Amino acid sequence: MLQTLKNYFGYDSFRPLQQNIIQNLLAQKDTLVLMPTGGGKSICYQLPALLMEGTAIVVSPLISLMKDQVESLQANGIAARALNSSNNETENISLRRECIQGKVKLLYISPERLLAETNFLLKDIHISLFAIDEAHCISQWGHDFRPEYTQLKILREQFPKVPIIALTATADKITRKDIVQQLALKDPQIFISSFDRPNLSLEVKRGYQQKEKTRSILEFIRKHKNECGIIYCMSRNKTESVAETLKRQGIRTAVYHAGLSNEMRDKAQNDFINDRVQVVCATIAFGMGIDKSNVRWVIHYNLPKSIESFYQEIGRAGRDGMESDTLLFYSLGDLIMLSKFAAESGQQEINLEKLHRMQQYAEADICRRRILLNYFGETMDHDCGNCDVCRNPPERFNGTIIVQKALSAIARTNQQIGTHMLIDILKGAANQELIEKGYDKLKTYAVGRDIPARDWQDYLLQMLNLGYFEIAYNENNHLKITESGQKVLFGKEPAMLVVIKREEQTSAKRKRQKPIKEETLFQTPVLPQDEDESLFEELRTLRKKLADEQAIPAYIVLSDKTLHQIAILRPTTIEAFGSISGIGEYKKEKYGKEFTELIKRVTRK
Repeated sequence: MLQTLKNYFGYDSFRPLQQNIIQNLLAQKDTLVLMPTGGGKSICYQLPALLMEGTAIVVSPLISLMKDQVESLQANGIAARALNSSNNETENISLRRECIQGKVKLLYISPERLLAETNFLLKDIHISLFAIDEAHCISQWGHDFRPEYTQLKILREQFPKVPIIALTATADKITRKDIVQQLALKDPQIFISSFDRPNLSLEVKRGYQQKEKTRSILEFIRKHKNECGIIYCMSRNKTESVAETLKRQGIRTAVYHAGLSNEMRDKAQNDFINDRVQVVCATIAFGMGIDKSNVRWVIHYNLPKSIESFYQEIGRAGRDGMESDTLLFYSLGDLIMLSKFAAESGQQEINLEKLHRMQQYAEADICRRRILLNYFGETMDHDCGNCDVCRNPPERFNGTIIVQKALSAIARTNQQIGTHMLIDILKGAANQELIEKGYDKLKTYAVGRDIPARDWQDYLLQMLNLGYFEIAYNENNHLKITESGQKVLFGKEPAMLVVIKREEQTSAKRKRQKPIKEETLFQTPVLPQDEDESLFEELRTLRKKLADEQAIPAYIVLSDKTLHQIAILRPTTIEAFGSISGIGEYKKEKYGKEFTELIKRVTRK
């Protein structure tokens, strides 16, 4: 396994969980993998595909995503192909022949095409495994539901002995359960990697008007000179107007939304992937189809509709593990508009709840990373130091008694109430439902009458975000106490809450218009500060030349992270070049001579 990892991918060791996942798949067992964007999901099925006999079938939702993955694999000397509607008939005939002859190790295919080929091509080849990428698309609870994915359980019926691995970057508990059910996975082992992406800085700006947003964005992009990024907007019109503003400032910008023709969308995506533009202004239609490792920043011009969407979209930045920035603008107007969309959708209740959680993230006064991780069922016992709240910490106090009052009320109602009823109990309200259920007889009835209702809302929001309880939105939004909550309830741990300062909030937020970029935070350990910048630029020029000759994106030749390491270590032999992380045997032989000769030439100057 390690030999294959080094030879083809250029890495000396696995990331957390990768090895266990691969061993599980090699043992022919069904597997469900939750791993954040940039966490190394692809290797979890690509490496077993190389070690197993036959062809791995990879189900992927977008042609552009398949193209990207196939080009990356081919750049590592791996026989990968894609079967989709962008191929012509001649290409498809040749591809089928290669598959039947066993020459293809990984075949990428869309769910629609897969269903059409179940009784044809798939019956004629030896299949090693099925990998279902972006598996959250299968679930109606997922944020990007696609009906054609729901038919994929046919794979279990038609190929009962072939192991299935389902992979996604974002799925809450309900979505995970649905994925297992929909794919008819047999006793799957579920691997949940940490969702933490410490290299991403998190910042929220609240209540900014259009002019303030524009000023902030231009300042933000100036700080990221020559570094590419994505600006997500809620509407097509907004993508167009923001792009126009940037172009007038001389920033190379493309637009991407569903109202454009396929050709225009493809051009925007290709220009971005090949670094011909610095910025893409896009609706959420953009992003799933790119694997670009050197996106250095993501801005949300508007509030996203859910934490899953937000997490998936900020995950486009820093896939190579290097420091990257994210910025979210949040206004009441966004909230009203998104609430309207959610209320008019087919899944009103769940969409409103997901929006509510997104709102809580945007309004939080506690470490934002803890909120994100808590949403995906992961608790962190320290603040991250790399979000705006951590950099400008609010004042805290020991709120253990407040938290215990609330948790006790939840426990005494057998965890069968929502936030409104909880506040009514704590405040000693006398509404009909409360009295009918006998909640006025509880020991905790009216124990919080000295705290205003709006402050209780704020404290409950903090408690939710600190992970003391969670909301079961498949059970009428009832509140459920977590393990962390139990510890506070029974006095084993204190709970520190944020002091509520309502009057100062707006002015304080306004004063901090400049995004703070802490250069020292979460530096990637392999990148010390003795890098030769002029050498790096020369290396980048050579990489671009080699990429253009092959008509592939530059980051597929070598990632930014690998390029920085070359600029630091300055290898002058092909062997030394091949020992750098991210350079496998194929790339060593293919590019070693040109890169080492360039280094010798530059260092002689």
